[in-house]
Parts: sequence; C-alpha cells; structure tokens
Amino acid sequence: MLAAVTAAEAGADVTVLERNPYAGKKLRITGKGRCNVTNNCSPREVVEATTSNPKFLFGAVNRFGPSDVMAFFESAGVPLKTERGRRVFPASDRATDIRDAMVERMREAAVKVKYNVRVTGIEESEGTWTVRAVSNGERRTIGADRVILATGGVSYPATGSTGDGHRMLAKLGVRVTELKPSLVPIVTKEDFSPLSGLTLKNVRLTATHAADMVYAEMGEMMFTHFGVTGPLVLSASANMQRHAPEDYRLSVDLKPALSPEELDRRLASDFAKYAARDMVNASADLMPKSLIPFVLAQAGVDPREKAGSLTKEERAAIGGALSGFRITPVDFRPIEEAIITSGGADVREIDPRTMEVKAHPGLYVIGELLDVNAYTGGFNLQIAFSTAHAAGVAAAERMKN
Repeated sequence: MLAAVTAAEAGADVTVLERNPYAGKKLRITGKGRCNVTNNCSPREVVEATTSNPKFLFGAVNRFGPSDVMAFFESAGVPLKTERGRRVFPASDRATDIRDAMVERMREAAVKVKYNVRVTGIEESEGTWTVRAVSNGERRTIGADRVILATGGVSYPATGSTGDGHRMLAKLGVRVTELKPSLVPIVTKEDFSPLSGLTLKNVRLTATHAADMVYAEMGEMMFTHFGVTGPLVLSASANMQRHAPEDYRLSVDLKPALSPEELDRRLASDFAKYAARDMVNASADLMPKSLIPFVLAQAGVDPREKAGSLTKEERAAIGGALSGFRITPVDFRPIEEAIITSGGADVREIDPRTMEVKAHPGLYVIGELLDVNAYTGGFNLQIAFSTAHAAGVAAAERMKN
C-alpha cells in the first residue's frame, strides 16, 4: 500500500492486486491488533536493530525513516503515541486505523485496487511484464511496465503470506535463501508446563552458542506448555538463525539488579529468617512460587531440606541458579507461528537504493520478501515501509524515463 501511494503520488499509474477481499489483512493483526507501526528512534538505530543484512537497509531507512513514517500517518489523521521501548502505536490502539489511513491515501492518490486476485506468476518480455493471476476462479493476464512484489513471507499464511512471491522470484532465477521462522517462540527440552502462563519481568535473557554470546537483553518473557515465549525470547530467536536451535543455550538472570555478593547476602538473610521452613517455602520471597522447584532442582537442593541446615555451597548453588537459570532449546515453533520470516530474496541480487532486481530491470522486491529482518518493537514494519518507499519512488522515476 505504501509503495502504491508513493509511486502514484510521484506520477505513476498504479494498480494493486490484492489476494484478500480487503486490504491490510496482516496489518490488522500486528501488535496484537494495536499495530506497532514503527520505533521512535533514529535511522541508525533501525539498522542496528536489524539482525540480517543490516547494511543493505542503510540508504532506504535514511531516506524514509521512523520520523517520516510517523509524519505520514499523522498527516493522514492518525494520532500516534510512543510507549515503552519507543514502540509507536496509534493513539486509539486500533490497527484498523493504520489500515484505513493507508486505504484512504491510496484512494486520494487514484490507486486502483483489485481485490480477490491471486497472482500466480510474472513473466518478462522485451522490457514489459505479464502478470498472471486468478480471480474468482478465472485466469487473468495483466500487462505492466513495472512490477513491485510485496507478497510477504511465509508466516501467518491465513493472511495470504504463503510464499508465492518467493516462488515467483526463484522461477526467474533470483536466489532465495532458506526460509526459517524468526521472532518465534522456542520449544525447550525442559517440561515447563507447570509454569505455563508465568511471566517474568525485568529479567535478563542471554543466548549463547559454544562460548559466544549472541544475545543478551533485559525485559519480559513467559513460560508455556511447549517452552518459552515473550519479547525477550522472540528477539533471541532472531539471533539464533546461523545454527540449529539445539546448538544454543539460554540462561535467565532472575535477579539482574543484584551483584553475586548482594544476592548471596540476600539469600543468607532470607534463609536465616525462615530457618525452620522447608526450602520450597523458605524461598517464597525470592521468586514466584511455581518456579521454586525448578530453581532448586537446578541447584541440586532438596526442596524439603530445612533452610537453617543449608550449607554455604548449597546457598551458592541456589544463587547460581537464580542468576543463570538454564533453558535448553530443542526447536522453534512452526513458521506459521513466527512473527516474521527469516530468509528471502538474496540482497546481493537487489539494488539497495531502489529495491530493483539487478538481473530484471523493472521488477522490485520489498518488505518481508527480502532476506532482511529485525527485532520486535516496530522495526520490521519500518523496514517494510522504507523498502516500499524506495521501490515506489524508483518505479515511478523509471516510468518517466
């Protein structure tokens, strides 16, 4: 939609072929229906938050960055607000307001939108394009001077993102890197089902591969019947793409505000205070009740041992389990549950200034089709908008030439 508006406002005659019966189906469910439209940060910080091919985005994000996205929607009559982590949402908390503003901007720019049209293929011949599609069971052929592919990845297939764009690119000879889930919950070796629904706030999650730390951040996470999820876990998964999930280790610092010495003093104080209690009860001030058996198990301490009989070594082991609670990943949840798709069109085959496929002039690839993704927090929508703007400008300019 943004690519269409940008190209149309630059003078191009634009038609959008929309697979769904209405526009912005995936946009409506982003941010749990609130739409985290961007991050209120600098273009440089968007690039720094990008985990795959960040340098590719430098020009596009600098030309159309977070401030431009915010100005675009506010000028379209959508008041915005900035929340924790500089996440930007519509003040109404309704993703539909963002979608409706985009649809209205398309109408104002005289963009033609054809709904219930599924594109099945694109072909190039002597500088022009033939778009093959199916609409209401009938095959259609549409001619075009320029084509912008914006079909999304393979996450949330119910919204229409089923990999069609990647298949079309591959058929044209454009290399598509392996498609994997990113920003996705993690399945663990440990059975955390007794903790399902437990949310940990203000903890520090660290992901390591061998001796290398690949991710470390403070925030929030949650246990589930299959493993772990939540903002920290989703962001960690984006940094766990180079190797198999089971090759990584996760650890949670449940007391990140305390130094090892401070934590030990706190433990000594609590266990002296509750000396006559079993450890499973003496630890109630330190952590959520349901988590106590898991921490004690990792520390190798009998939950029925009296706090007063705890040895110094056992207390140190509990401190170690609190500051480094171990989690063993074994898999990611299915790609259908991922927020975004990792992998896509190889950026070495795309012009970073215009999003044009180098081997196929007049064909542009944007958004989640590209092998570019970032952390949660509005960064991935910002990438979509930045690349869409670059392609819209470039496609209209090529029309003039």
